[in-house]
Amino acid sequence: MGGETAAKKWNRDENMTDTEKPVRIAVDIGGTFTDLQVFDARTGGAVSFKVPTTPKDPSEGFMRGIAGAAARYGFALGDVGLVLHGTTIATNAVLERKLATGALIATRGFEDVLEIGRHVRKDIYGLKAEKRSVLVPRRRRFGLAERMRADGSVETPLNRAAAKTLIEAVRASGGEDGAVEAVAVCLLHAYANPAHEQAFKAMLAEAWPEAAVSLSSDISPEMREFERSSTTVLNALLAPVVARYLKRLAARMRDERFDAHLYLVQSNGGVTTPAVAGEQPVRLLLSGPSGGAMAVTRLAETLGEPNLVGIDMGGTSFDVCVVRDGKSTVVTEGEIDGLPVRVPMAEIRTIGAGGGSIAWIDGGNRLRVGPQSAGADPGPVSYGAGGTEPAVTDANVALGRIDPGFFLGGGMTLDRDAALAAVAARIGGPLGLGPETAAEGIVAVANSNMAAAIKLSLFEKGLDPRDFALVSFGGAGGLHATALADELGMRRVVFPRDPGTLSAYGILFSDISHDVARSRLLPAVPDSLPALKEVFDALLADGEALLARDGIASGAGARVVARRSSKDGGRTQPAAGRQFSVAADMRYRGQAFELLVPWPEWEISEAGLARLVEAFHVQHKQRFAYDDRTTPADIVTCRVTATGRLPKPALRPYESVGGSTPKGSRRVYLEGAWRETPVYDRSALSAEAPVAGPAIVDEEYTTILIGRGWSVAPRGTGDLTATRKV
Repeated sequence: MGGETAAKKWNRDENMTDTEKPVRIAVDIGGTFTDLQVFDARTGGAVSFKVPTTPKDPSEGFMRGIAGAAARYGFALGDVGLVLHGTTIATNAVLERKLATGALIATRGFEDVLEIGRHVRKDIYGLKAEKRSVLVPRRRRFGLAERMRADGSVETPLNRAAAKTLIEAVRASGGEDGAVEAVAVCLLHAYANPAHEQAFKAMLAEAWPEAAVSLSSDISPEMREFERSSTTVLNALLAPVVARYLKRLAARMRDERFDAHLYLVQSNGGVTTPAVAGEQPVRLLLSGPSGGAMAVTRLAETLGEPNLVGIDMGGTSFDVCVVRDGKSTVVTEGEIDGLPVRVPMAEIRTIGAGGGSIAWIDGGNRLRVGPQSAGADPGPVSYGAGGTEPAVTDANVALGRIDPGFFLGGGMTLDRDAALAAVAARIGGPLGLGPETAAEGIVAVANSNMAAAIKLSLFEKGLDPRDFALVSFGGAGGLHATALADELGMRRVVFPRDPGTLSAYGILFSDISHDVARSRLLPAVPDSLPALKEVFDALLADGEALLARDGIASGAGARVVARRSSKDGGRTQPAAGRQFSVAADMRYRGQAFELLVPWPEWEISEAGLARLVEAFHVQHKQRFAYDDRTTPADIVTCRVTATGRLPKPALRPYESVGGSTPKGSRRVYLEGAWRETPVYDRSALSAEAPVAGPAIVDEEYTTILIGRGWSVAPRGTGDLTATRKV
């Protein structure tokens, strides 16, 4: 099923802004669990729910989670107006290489860009080059007789007769891996002039309408052939995969008579319609983790903590995001499994260190943890579902840090004996260690891996961990947070409300978002103002059209004057429901990389351009410890983010009902010995009576371990803050 077919499947959702129904649900499908946050406007409350992920068909877990939440919290499926859905379907398809069979059409002579890459070698002294991951084999990469120049003028016209012959060759190029389903078209300098790509797509549609076709001028209209080609190929190969998932999801929702409006979360933290997601699935690659970045940014505002490091430790991965001065970072290029992706995305560092990460002994008899994960099926040994390799969760269960009878709030019972036996057999025996010491070793190695990821995320920006508070979330994060803060020298740890589903909570507050960009190499001088105006006017018009397609009201009669242009005397900008932000990729002349520079007070004038250039100098010095105001600056790519504002849930204030009285105690292996440790219900903690560690705080979907030297108490928002004694 092609991307365009998928879009047609969801045409009923082209005007999905109905929010009259009282219930809004955010669903975050992860590798191990499917997390839900449910907001009911009738009560003003947001509640959480979890079910195991169903890897063979994630739509099954999606619907099972919504039905389970409805039964538990007493709402009907007909009460749900909006569902905001974060998914790992695109990420997993790439990581597992479960992609469609595809072909690449490039300008003749550029068929091997994917293999040539940028000549970057991780081991610069190696005698052999590293093997590059190429998603389209040479036999399915074709050269098209045509060529555009960098300024958009035509050097070689498109040879239509040769193009028709080429289409037949592409159709016949399938092999053992099946017939070709998807075609990526990435012609030279198509970002400057897409005419040849569009003409070839029209020919494909006429001769081969069932193919899923991705044009680089639609997916990533930016300079640099390798990154543009990689992004376009990923989009093409993902389109049939995501389309099949959307088809199953639509059928399952229809069978359950569940007619809520559905949005999918993108890597930039915004949401989009299924129709757009089916056309541009590459924008879903960080769908789930971006919700965590949004949630941490929201916490920075509500807690008055502008500098936060968010750590999301789930079942499979450990994600790090940095919020500085109240803002998270969006980057224009990332990488997934060694493959460049040039689309805007939340800046998140991910390593394989989750609760399901498997402990193992390498050839040097060293203890290692991850990146392999037990996932949801079979899961850690303690799940009793067939797992045999001990995971981080098994180590925590063996050490008494997780109550086997209270996992998922009692919804799932863990097997502590099996966990202890697996740790002893697989780790303790080979290393000559007792089972408790081996389990502590697993936790220590996992902590070391996670601390290294946090350090790298901060140090590469010249930031000091001591200037930040740690925000711990994800189902497994609470057991490791104070130990990580100790290692990093951080003095505060925030445990948000419902930390086990915080990414879903962040998704709950999402807006519709579209990123549009166009590369245009221009010196940042007044003579470039007419060209800048032309580019930004075109991008703003594209953003308007996309929001109109989504059904976002333009606010007739409620329009405001936007930043004035020195040339046109002003421009109007929709006020109600729509918002536009402007940025530019900039560099010093001669540099081979750019910085993304926001232009909040954008104005196409000499004064406005001077503010943009000054912001670039400041950011360059902040990032690299120097600036050079004597060297001319260039604008490489212009960007506009078009946002369609959705109504936000109005949460009722948090009410504390506790007195910090423990509900009991249990034996926990800490600091090399079994210790009787007090256990508290989170709801029983009081701001007037901080709890000193060591202590355990239980809640439904996670467990928090407060280490020695730390004390914890709730804030007025319901979030816990742990403070380390100086």
